[in-house]
Amino acid sequence: MKNRTFELEGNIVDVVARRIFQGRVSVTDGRITGITEEKVDASHYILPGLVDAHIHIESSMLIPSEFARLAVVHGTVASVSDPHEIANVLGIPGVMFMIENGKKVPFKFNFGASSCVPATKFETAGASLGVDEITSLLAMDEIRYLSEMMNFPGVLFEDPEVMAKLTAAKKAGKPIDGHSPGLRGKDAKKYIEAGISTDHECFTKPEALEKIQYGMKILIREGSAAKNFEALCSLIDEYPEMVMLCSDDKHPNDLEIGHINELVVRAMKKGSDFMDVIRSCTYHPVTHYRLPVGLLQPGDPADLIIVDNLDRFFVKATYVDGVKVADNGKTLIGSVVESPSNNFSTDPVKAEELRVTATKGEIRVQKALDGQLITEEIHVTPRVINGFVESDPQRDILKMVVKTRYNSSPPAVGFANGFGLKQGAIASCVAHDSHNIVAIGADDDSITRAINLIVSSTGGISIVEGDHDMVIPLPFAGIMSDQDGYSIAQLYEQIDQWAKRLGSELRAPYMTLSFMALLVIPDLKLSDKGLFDGRKFAFTSLFC
Repeated sequence: MKNRTFELEGNIVDVVARRIFQGRVSVTDGRITGITEEKVDASHYILPGLVDAHIHIESSMLIPSEFARLAVVHGTVASVSDPHEIANVLGIPGVMFMIENGKKVPFKFNFGASSCVPATKFETAGASLGVDEITSLLAMDEIRYLSEMMNFPGVLFEDPEVMAKLTAAKKAGKPIDGHSPGLRGKDAKKYIEAGISTDHECFTKPEALEKIQYGMKILIREGSAAKNFEALCSLIDEYPEMVMLCSDDKHPNDLEIGHINELVVRAMKKGSDFMDVIRSCTYHPVTHYRLPVGLLQPGDPADLIIVDNLDRFFVKATYVDGVKVADNGKTLIGSVVESPSNNFSTDPVKAEELRVTATKGEIRVQKALDGQLITEEIHVTPRVINGFVESDPQRDILKMVVKTRYNSSPPAVGFANGFGLKQGAIASCVAHDSHNIVAIGADDDSITRAINLIVSSTGGISIVEGDHDMVIPLPFAGIMSDQDGYSIAQLYEQIDQWAKRLGSELRAPYMTLSFMALLVIPDLKLSDKGLFDGRKFAFTSLFC
């Protein structure tokens, strides 16, 4: 398919020279052999393909080849992908699976060496990547960068292992991604001066501005759960050379609808300069990470898209290395069949294991914030029945449980606010970053059933309501499906809407749930080992 010659004509968008002109693009054997400026039929626009500057493919619940099938429809030709979800479960073999599967489709996955596996020592993970493993990964051509350094306390206190990983990336000549939510002042400056070049965790503009002043590039994130575009989009106008666009985590039903193209349209509606917008998802990620992705220049790989106009931005066609991979909203990439591998060994939970004996005082509760990964710690008087603290759906104080999937240790129990479930329970084995089982519900029996549905499936997401239930199995590492991406998108839409019918008003209840165990994001989180204070970076008690 690649070894052929063809021409495209239209309005050509040159993101390098920052100009638009009418002309023809000549492609031979997958590369651009010439661009001629001349008067032609200019009813559409030809642009470089879009790049997601930071994403965890696993969060789509799709293996890379299936992710590609959906993403190319929206004009995405490449991604900067941190495989630390599967790395936390399977280690280097998991990373290698992502690389090899990604090579089987015409899409440009650019994986990183996951710097924090496990994310912390305060949870049970399935694997560990030390300095030697990171160094070996960074030596690979397929590994483009050191993935997000979530252990910012380790950077600030110059932990030897953390500093050795940063040094390994510098010696390999590869950029280092950051992860430092809320870090400000001299701490932010020290973190950036350690060689960390980007951050996708800014949730306020003042924080982003401060980091830009210290030389850090800001990735404006808009995913299924974390939505920071509105707070940060004006940076595109004010600091256009310091901004990229990313999704971080994208659930399959959202990916079916759109990807980075949606952010282009939103920025344009706000009046941003088109060239600044389009460079943030083409030129900037390609040059920052030195990606083998074309920018619509002579000699480049023919990674390009055709859109109807610059306002609606409907993608009429997508090409990767000169191969047409999407046509008018339809993917042209076929599915790839793979054999799943997993790391899942735990026993079913019993309802009595979820009991919390009441003591005097209030309890600490995680308050989920819609559109954010951070939580707030609130203190409430618990609902006590027969000496035990129970879920209180009337006040939206629901019992939350995290059970390790790697052994048969008893579950950890806490409470959360913001999910709004009036009955039933939801559970998931997609729980960042160690991917243990996390569940929340209105009563112990429902929570128990939701967890055990995942145990019996050795990974997945589930919902329970009365005598009814549903589970979506995820046989690849317990976090990705073996089914067609569009089928999973439909199934996920069903289970997502069911959770909302139970009372949740969150835009993405399952995605939000998956981050309630992510200890590196403050304020209060729950691991399989107990309640965790993300500000003090230490365990804390339920009762206060």
